Amino acid sequence: MIRIEALKFYSLLIVPSLNTGLIDTSRRGLMKTQKCPTCQGELETKQIEKMLKGGNNTAVIHVEAEVCSKCGEKLYKPDVVNQFTQIRAKLRNQETEDFQVIGQSFRVSV
Repeated sequence: MIRIEALKFYSLLIVPSLNTGLIDTSRRGLMKTQKCPTCQGELETKQIEKMLKGGNNTAVIHVEAEVCSKCGEKLYKPDVVNQFTQIRAKLRNQETEDFQVIGQSFRVSV
């Protein structure tokens, strides 16, 4: 028997604050990145798509992250991680009035 369950799918945009977290901008305006904590590879600032789940709801957000060029590890600033927590709670509690519905996703059990 196959069971298909519909899930709501939302889109959000988070704009993180500048000059916090992983990048040191204090040395004469030059940006110096840290090494990846997993593999010691170089970190590069990128805009990425992150999927968050809460209850039966899912949100896709675009955030800035430090991404390792070697292993792909993603590091987020503390304020972005706090926003993840808040968004997951809203999804779990069905507080999605200010989110834009962009479609449906489905969970299929076989």
